[in-house]
Amino acid sequence: MNTASDISVIIPLYNKASSIERTVRSVLAQRVQPREIIVVDDGSTDGSADIVRRIASPLVRLITQENRGVSAARNRAMAEATGRWVALLDGDDVWEEEYLQQVERMIALYPDCGAYGVGFWVESDGRRTRGNVPQEEGVVDFFLHSMTRYVLIPSATTLDRELALSLGGFPEGMRMGEDQYLWTKVARASKIAFSPKPVAVYSRTAENRSVAIYRAEQTAYSLEDLYDAEASAISNEYVARVALGKALVESVRGGTAEARRAVEFFSYNTMSHRLERKVRVLNALPRAWRPTIYRIYNWLAWTIARRGL
Repeated sequence: MNTASDISVIIPLYNKASSIERTVRSVLAQRVQPREIIVVDDGSTDGSADIVRRIASPLVRLITQENRGVSAARNRAMAEATGRWVALLDGDDVWEEEYLQQVERMIALYPDCGAYGVGFWVESDGRRTRGNVPQEEGVVDFFLHSMTRYVLIPSATTLDRELALSLGGFPEGMRMGEDQYLWTKVARASKIAFSPKPVAVYSRTAENRSVAIYRAEQTAYSLEDLYDAEASAISNEYVARVALGKALVESVRGGTAEARRAVEFFSYNTMSHRLERKVRVLNALPRAWRPTIYRIYNWLAWTIARRGL
């Protein structure tokens, strides 16, 4: 195997004993090996760290810390990494064996980008479907494409390490939208390249995805920080869309005040009115009703879309 000496793989880990070995081994099985694999165990209590320790590979480095959240774990890994590039991978996702080979090819073809994204599969109940991504390869308009598709997701993104750190890294303490927070800063500061070939696998059934374990946030960071009158209009539209999507989840889970604040602050949007109305309607309902109404709405929307109506 060849060695991609400038790519460090970083994996945040929290209570993923059922999946972390599969994740790490998908990196060790790459046609092009990384410089290192840094796993930051963020205070797991289920023996996840011990599983990593048992993987006999000189490429794997385990760092343990008290529980501080996924952003802190990723930032710690980036700070410890020695490669110019950091390839992000969550502890319940995996890569196809040509993932890093694809990333290296893109770096060579599209130099001087701050981030590289690739297509991905969504895995649910043993079945895979393609992620909704742009269909062209090359340097893309991140904000325009991201209004309707996924350009960057954590397990299918490689970042310029120094750039990401210089922009403050991931916002520690933010439980939803922390990846889009950093993507916005990176995309405003640099070019983004993308390839639609699906070489990553995102697990939809992961046990502790952020939305599934929503709690009110306690952080100094906010998506409101990203509004910039001097930035492009489409970048501000993207920030509004991310914030309103987050507000929808907060409303469903009972975060009435947080959702109301987001609707008020991001009312400047001109491209996400439908999403804004959905948040307003849900927020006006009794808290106990919202999860059921939301599930029914999503089921109806999926049924209508599937039937081509």
